[in-house]
Amino acid sequence: MSETPARSIAKAVTWQVLGLAVMTLINWSVTGSVAKGGMIAALGAGCGLFTYVLHERAWAQVDWGRRASHERTHQQQPHQDWAAENH
Repeated sequence: MSETPARSIAKAVTWQVLGLAVMTLINWSVTGSVAKGGMIAALGAGCGLFTYVLHERAWAQVDWGRRASHERTHQQQPHQDWAAENH
């Protein structure tokens, strides 16, 4: 079962909102200021986004752990192989 792009985006947005809320609460408890806590959380999210993109681009250059395209196609539908073997 695959996921639509809209679902992926919705999940990413809700995850980011949850992360910002949690980090704001943590930083608020440390600083005593919601504004400072929120600012630190927002800066952390921005830095995280930037470093994530760099991390993904670096991994895009690494071939280790990738399957050849014909193997990938076969691996994407294991449920069909199982169904054919068991019916």
